Amino acid sequence: MTRKTWMLIGMALLLAGGSLYLNKDWFAKENIHVYDRSRPINASRSRSRAAENSLICPIVFGFGQRLRLTSIKVVPLRALETNQFARPVWHLVSDSNSIPTKAFSYGQRIPGMRPASQGAIPAPLQPGEKYRLFVEVGSRKAQHDFMPLPAVQ
Repeated sequence: MTRKTWMLIGMALLLAGGSLYLNKDWFAKENIHVYDRSRPINASRSRSRAAENSLICPIVFGFGQRLRLTSIKVVPLRALETNQFARPVWHLVSDSNSIPTKAFSYGQRIPGMRPASQGAIPAPLQPGEKYRLFVEVGSRKAQHDFMPLPAVQ
């Protein structure tokens, strides 16, 4: 091959490498997008089943896609400011494969997950206090801050 051909091949490889470098997010793992939703309970529904935490409106957390959760933890934000290892008010872990989940409510039993401490139950959330939700899906991690709304009486 001629010198010109080698130069063209080298230039093409250099351009391809530069393109891959600039678009390296193609190979990155997708971020976990977490959102929360809070709605008051209808009076007719609240009579039929007892509300676990009547001080706040029920909170539902969701993701952009179904995920096999490894760990879920809710910690008061005020406790995190003073202590990096603050005690969670709710903590679930998965020993093996959990069922893919797109949304769940605070305190809900999630199939394939169990409390981190045996017999632990979720603590009631306080309205107006900020909390942080930590989510793990394998090696990927995400966090989401939220504040429970007071229940409308």
